Amino acid sequence: MAHHSTEVDFKTKLQDWIPKLVLSPSVAMVLVFVYGFIIFTVYLSFTDSRMLPSYEMVGFANYDRLWGLRAWWTAIDNLFVFASLYIVICTIIGLTLAILLDQKIRGEGGLRPIYLYPMALSFIVTGTAWKWFLDPGIGLENTMHLWGWESFKFNWIKDRDYAIYTVVLAAVWQTSGFVMAMFLAGLRGIDNEILKAAQIDGASNWSLYRRIVIPLLRPAFLSAFVILSHLAIKSYDLVIALTGGGPGRATELPATFMYSYTFTRNQMGTGAASAVIMLTTIAAIMIPYLYAELKEKR
Repeated sequence: MAHHSTEVDFKTKLQDWIPKLVLSPSVAMVLVFVYGFIIFTVYLSFTDSRMLPSYEMVGFANYDRLWGLRAWWTAIDNLFVFASLYIVICTIIGLTLAILLDQKIRGEGGLRPIYLYPMALSFIVTGTAWKWFLDPGIGLENTMHLWGWESFKFNWIKDRDYAIYTVVLAAVWQTSGFVMAMFLAGLRGIDNEILKAAQIDGASNWSLYRRIVIPLLRPAFLSAFVILSHLAIKSYDLVIALTGGGPGRATELPATFMYSYTFTRNQMGTGAASAVIMLTTIAAIMIPYLYAELKEKR
């Protein structure tokens, strides 16, 4: 009996340890290649690193230098314009599409994949496709000229004053369907009894959405804001594929600034400082959201 009990205990312990053993390599890689490199980047931001890492500490000199660079302020200004328009337009389009699909329209099963398809593409593919589409020589403008509309002009991608809006167009096209799916899930989760009671009381469709549906979608709005803000702050591949940060610095964002100063201008310390500021901004958005979600579940 004792031998049998020992064997059972061993099998129980083995069953408990197998998942931990299987997951341990993944956990170790995440700790090293994600959090380890984050800590190393923070460390580099306080050093005199240039082409290669340096271990000579300079305190906050890289941060002082960063905020004194005109290129960094240009990237911040562009991020403000891009993020504001991107978040607002995606939210409006996503909510509108979700409300339309929630009306149980015919062909809903076919429309949803169409709206979601752009999100399946990488930002590199999206940027390249929109670059061709917006190029005056081969894209929309050239096509309209071939069709006989010679006065048509759409050269935003080449115009310093409008180039940032082409990035907004491409980003909105790719992400609106995903936001729609979030709002649609929220709409489908609303208790129909509440809506029926309001209709019986004589509420119009406008009042129904304004006073009941929209307030109940608050978690979906918050989730959409957090995700879109995160995507906007770390936007790099879309900008590189679409405009390359140009013309000039017209579409420079903090992510492209960080790459250029780290790997092109060999100012690793300054680039690391910009990366830390981006990380801090994302954390300032994500941590309160995660805290609220965990608190609500408890």
